[in-house]
Amino acid sequence: MDDRPRYMISVAADIVGMHPQTLRIYENKGLVRPKRTPGGTRLYSERDLERLRAIQHLTTELGLNLAGVEHVLRLQDEVQRMRERLARMEREMRRAVDEVHKTYRRELVLYRPPTELVPKRN
Repeated sequence: MDDRPRYMISVAADIVGMHPQTLRIYENKGLVRPKRTPGGTRLYSERDLERLRAIQHLTTELGLNLAGVEHVLRLQDEVQRMRERLARMEREMRRAVDEVHKTYRRELVLYRPPTELVPKRN
């Protein structure tokens, strides 16, 4: 998802089908955090727009109030952080396992039993 701030509030509101004042309310509640220019203009990213769509879905289709939306979004954010942490840990584990495999592959010697000790089958 693209985090680059690019849409002014009027454009972002138009894209997601909301009133700009609704976006301001959501920001005041901490549900969305658009970036700001040095002059204070809000700039929304694609990720922000997805979050606004999620808020819209939760309120209009599922009937949650903003307190419920805040709770759901917080849980979703936590799940996302945990997924990212798990993926990072899996990559680290894979690297560690690969290193172990490299170590023992160098030390392995193929075993071949002495031919005189192996009984011959007739």
